[in-house]
Amino acid sequence: MLSVICPIYNEEKYIGQCVESILAQDYPKDDLEILFVDGMSTDDTRCIVVNYSNEYPFIKLFDNPKRIVPCAMNIGIKASKGDIIIRLDAHASYPTNYFSALIGRIVELDADNVGVVCKTDVLNKTPKTLAIREVLSNKFGVGNSVFRTGVDKVMKVDTVPFGCYRRDTFERFGMYDERLIRNQDFELNYRIRKGSGRIFIVPDSNCTYYARESFKKLWIQNYKNGLWGIRTVLFTGNSNSLALRHYIPMIFVLSLIVPLFASLLWGPFMGIGGLSLLAYLLMIGGVSFCIAIRKHLNILYLLLGFATLHLSNGCGMLVSLFTAKSYVRRINAQRQLLGLIEIVFINHSFYEKDTFLASRYVGG
Repeated sequence: MLSVICPIYNEEKYIGQCVESILAQDYPKDDLEILFVDGMSTDDTRCIVVNYSNEYPFIKLFDNPKRIVPCAMNIGIKASKGDIIIRLDAHASYPTNYFSALIGRIVELDADNVGVVCKTDVLNKTPKTLAIREVLSNKFGVGNSVFRTGVDKVMKVDTVPFGCYRRDTFERFGMYDERLIRNQDFELNYRIRKGSGRIFIVPDSNCTYYARESFKKLWIQNYKNGLWGIRTVLFTGNSNSLALRHYIPMIFVLSLIVPLFASLLWGPFMGIGGLSLLAYLLMIGGVSFCIAIRKHLNILYLLLGFATLHLSNGCGMLVSLFTAKSYVRRINAQRQLLGLIEIVFINHSFYEKDTFLASRYVGG
C-alpha cells in the first residue's frame, strides 16, 4: 500500500486543487490512503477535506495540535499503513504520474528517498507575481538547488522536496525532528546520507509549488527560513546539517554590516562595505536586466524580488546567530516543564547526543 501524508494549516485557497491533483493520479485508488494532518485550521480547510473524505473513503483527516510540520508528518507516519510513504505539500499540485513515477524509481534505484523537480508558479499572474516566480526559479535566487532549477537525468543529491520514502527508512534513520519548525526535510535527509542512505532526484515527473504573491510574505517566509537555518545547526550539533548554499545570504549581509562597524575604528573600512554593496548592485542589476529583456518581465519587481530573497534570509540567520543561546534556554525550560524531552526523538540515543551538544553550546 502507498500512504500519502500532507500537513495542512489554513490552506483553503490551495487545498482544492491539491486534492483534485491527487484524485487524478494514475495510481490505483484501492492501494492508496491519503492522510491530511491538520494543524487546527481556522479557515475552511477542514470542511473542504471532510467533504472529500465523505466521498472518497481513502482520504482521512487527523489533528495536529502542535501545528508544526514535523509533528504532522510523525502523526501521519505512525497512523499510516503503507510500505511506501510520500510527503506532500498542500501549497502544490501534482501531475497524474507523480505517485507511480516515484514508486517505480524508488524500487529501481533501491533508494531511501526519491523526489522530483519542484517548479515554482503563482495562482494570480501579475507583473509582480511573475517576477517573484522567476526569482524563486533562478540560480541567482536559489543557488544550486537542482530541485528548483531542473534536471534532465537521475542524480544523487543531498535533499529533495516532498520525498518518497520507504517505511523502513524511518525505522533506520529516525522520524522527523519535532524541534525544527523549518528545514526538517533537509535535516532528515542529512541523517539518511550520514547513515549511508541514498537520495535521488529523477526527471520522470515534477510538482508545482505555488509561491507567496507579495514581497512582504516572501520576506517573512525566507526570514523564518534563515532564522531556522542556524537553529537547525544548533539542535543537530553539526554544521553539515545545512548545505553551503544556505550560508551564502548570511555571508553577504555580513559583508555589508561588518565594514560598517569596523569603520568606527578605522574609516577606510567603510569603503570595503561600499565596494561590497556596489558589487552586489551591479550583479543584481545585470541579472535582472537580462531576465527582463529575455522573458519580458518587470525589472523593478525583479530587483525587489532578488533583494528581498537574499536580505531576508541573511538577516534571519544573523538574528538567530545572536539570539541562539536565549532561544535554546527557553526551549529547554519549556520542554522540562511540559515533560516532553523524552518524546522529541524516536531514537533515544540520538536525542541524548543532541541534548548534550545543545546544553554544552549554552554552557549548561
